[in-house]
Amino acid sequence: MGAIDGTHVPVNVLVEIQGNFRGRKEGTTQNIFAAITFDLKFIYVLAGWEGSAHNSRVLGDALSRPNGLKILEGI
Repeated sequence: MGAIDGTHVPVNVLVEIQGNFRGRKEGTTQNIFAAITFDLKFIYVLAGWEGSAHNSRVLGDALSRPNGLKILEGI
């Protein structure tokens, strides 16, 4: 694995759930997490988390999914 990181993308959501998607900055956002190889190829992407979700929750979700992110030891 080369690197993992997250970013926030602006989204439009229903008024009833806007509070969940309100990021640390202005507006509503969706938290997107990605992992890439050293040659810049995406190997994992997880989209859909609310902008208010902490990065550690998003990473934990990525690691706990059946087909989620796998970090190999010793490489």
